[in-house]
Amino acid sequence: MSTLLQPLDSRPGGGRYLPATPGTVLWGELPCAGDDPVLTIDPGETVVIDTVSHEGILEDQGRDPAAFFASHGITEVLRDAVAVAAEVPHDPAVHGPHVVTGPIRVRGTRPGDVLSMTVLDLRMRADYGIVSSRHGRGALPEEFPLEGAPVTSILARVEPMPDGGARRGGRPALGGPHRSRRHANLGEVGRRLARTSMGSMPVGPGDARRVRFPLAPFLGTMGVAVAGSERAHSVPPGPHGGNVDVSLLTVGSTLHVPVQVDGALAYVGDPHYAQGDGEVALTAFEAPLRASVRFDVIPAAHLPRPGELWAETPDLLVPIGLDPDLNVAMRAAVRSAVVLLTDLGMRPEHAYAYLSAAGDFAVSQVVDRVCGVHGKIRKADLAELA
Repeated sequence: MSTLLQPLDSRPGGGRYLPATPGTVLWGELPCAGDDPVLTIDPGETVVIDTVSHEGILEDQGRDPAAFFASHGITEVLRDAVAVAAEVPHDPAVHGPHVVTGPIRVRGTRPGDVLSMTVLDLRMRADYGIVSSRHGRGALPEEFPLEGAPVTSILARVEPMPDGGARRGGRPALGGPHRSRRHANLGEVGRRLARTSMGSMPVGPGDARRVRFPLAPFLGTMGVAVAGSERAHSVPPGPHGGNVDVSLLTVGSTLHVPVQVDGALAYVGDPHYAQGDGEVALTAFEAPLRASVRFDVIPAAHLPRPGELWAETPDLLVPIGLDPDLNVAMRAAVRSAVVLLTDLGMRPEHAYAYLSAAGDFAVSQVVDRVCGVHGKIRKADLAELA
């Protein structure tokens, strides 16, 4: 029996369905104002969206997912991944690697509004994926891959959690106590996944031993079209969202993106099953997801100031800072956090002090030309501001 969630298979209810086909995706580019929507919806609607991972279809992996994954012992691949690799234009010298599904037009949305994209559900479409490193990229571009290889692609798997998350004899599994904290901000679907499945990868070529780690599926890319007639490269994130790679944006999270063009022209992509903060090797556990996303609009007239990019989970406010310089990205994240707290009613100097006492800041990623830092502010701390 196939372990894959193929296009049109087992579609969850509660939303319109947008498959990932050669006619509904862009490869390596993000939509711009001149692009035609592949779907038009009203504010508040939910769309079930298939995403395709770029890992396994790229040119330096042969641009043939059936052959590439067969070389790793995988005999079944997604039909839409095969179609994208065969039919969608892509030049790695010009384009980024990511496949994005969209754009989706949200009726009545105008520049200055904010599009709130809430992840209601994520379903894994395969039980395998790839972690890759390539020269000239990643946190240690001069050191990895080893031995001059142009790319290292390591197969990662999804497997049942052994012994209910504990070693034999009742001793907690490695990482067990940390798992509950890591998944504290997931919705129920994500928490159930975290309790029953985990990721794994070999410790070396031909070595039967494996390292195992928590799963936390999320969409690395969510955003809106950029203004003008030129599409944005898929790698660097920006005010339009895009490849923000904030691993907190799991089920139950919302990304708030300032709208750049009429209709917003939203998209999603770059699916992950897990990612550590920093994403140091260029990619993380990259693998395809089926996402249910609700699209809400906050009109510009209802905003206390021009909108900016930020996110939230059920338990956290997540300010986001972006810049090619990691130090500047950190300052931007703190500044965004102060603005969020000020809008909620704190004095700026008190917000700044609170962040030093109780706020956390993490490096989202250092591999996307533009570095990212995101803050974590507990909503429970702010109960008296409601």
